[in-house]
Amino acid sequence: MNYIPNDEKRIKEMLDAIGVSSIDHLFKPLPEEVLLKEYLKIPKGKSDLEVEKYFLDRAKENERGINSISFLGGGSYNHYVPAVVDFVASMPEFYTDYTPYQPEVSQGTLQAIFEYQTLICQLTKMDVTNASMYDGATAFTEAVLMANRIRKGNVVLLSPYINPLYLEVLKTYIKNYPIEIEFLEKSGNGRIDLENLKGKINENVFTVAIQSPNFFGNIEDLKEISKVIKENSKALLIHTFSEALSLAALTPPGDCGVDIVAGEGQSFGLKLNYGGPYLGIFSTNNTFVRKMPGRIVGETLDKDGNKGYVLTLSTREQHIKREKATSNICTNNGLCALMATVYLLWAGKSGLKNLAKRNVFLSHRFLEMIEGKTKIKRSFNSPFFNEFVVKLPMDSEEFYVKCSEKGIFAGVPIKWFYPDMENEMLITVTEKNNIEDLKNSIEVFNSVLEGE
Repeated sequence: MNYIPNDEKRIKEMLDAIGVSSIDHLFKPLPEEVLLKEYLKIPKGKSDLEVEKYFLDRAKENERGINSISFLGGGSYNHYVPAVVDFVASMPEFYTDYTPYQPEVSQGTLQAIFEYQTLICQLTKMDVTNASMYDGATAFTEAVLMANRIRKGNVVLLSPYINPLYLEVLKTYIKNYPIEIEFLEKSGNGRIDLENLKGKINENVFTVAIQSPNFFGNIEDLKEISKVIKENSKALLIHTFSEALSLAALTPPGDCGVDIVAGEGQSFGLKLNYGGPYLGIFSTNNTFVRKMPGRIVGETLDKDGNKGYVLTLSTREQHIKREKATSNICTNNGLCALMATVYLLWAGKSGLKNLAKRNVFLSHRFLEMIEGKTKIKRSFNSPFFNEFVVKLPMDSEEFYVKCSEKGIFAGVPIKWFYPDMENEMLITVTEKNNIEDLKNSIEVFNSVLEGE
């Protein structure tokens, strides 16, 4: 329906009803210095033709980005998204992010979310998955809060190699919680040290959180980490990740003794989208299902024996007593979950594995080319999936800028997050990079290093 503004008569009726003389009177309690003294300098409206030309001109400014070779990663990944994902997600039956509260009119959406939960459980080998996390950072934070509800203690023990942006969100969330953050020590190989983990665990630690592949791209030994934790404490193990495709290549966290899985699902059919919206994946074991945040879609039968889908175990403040809610997460992220579902079904089990293998092959091949044909060396000697850190013979940000001027986004300068690592760069290779891209990039790398 069209938006119809209130006319003077209706405005007067509303003001009379609440007993004030004017709209300005409503703002009397506000300090004088924050009130506008003049109209905002908003430009006049444009015609359809002018608006179209404006955005076409802006699109031309992105031409270098579209035609460039990208090795950016660190939490957002440039994977191929098949056309069928956008096609299904744009269907009017699905094109909403609103929560399907009314099952009688939402069976399609509910079934899609149920299928998403099933697929993620198959990938993670966990018992149950929810359907309502914003992104990897908030999913990770909710996992820490959930662990705090389950286990006694006030210390969360963190890997120093967790995505720095995830850590910022965690710090914001727990600012007023009686929770303390402690970090494991950094090691020379970019992975956590098991002896250091053993020495740090005590009765005050309620959970240990590990990212794998971690922010530097290195794969952690979750089985051994879980073993150390279980043998020395009652703390829960949280596995977080930002590269979801790695789940198709590595041993599932459920087979490694992980208690809670919480990470980013953007790699499953979501484009970069200038940083969002993305998809928070959250899985756990049946033991802890009633402590989960958000909601779950369940399968049931109606009175006639027909299969149906409904929201269940919705432990939100809108559904049960406020003080008993496990979270105030209020979105559904159903559209993002739908896109991930379509992508996973499009790829299939073998297709997803082959895609993961291609990422492994290309990234390892590129590292071989870098170390064999340039002055750049790898910083850590640990197994990795599709990301790795290299050390440059020059400042990483300067290298990044000069490469971008030649059409190559060489990677993420680590100094943006760790100021003491001035020459390190995180390089990510996906299936969208081919061998020709890698060869061309080596030429550009050498020309920049040689000052050409």
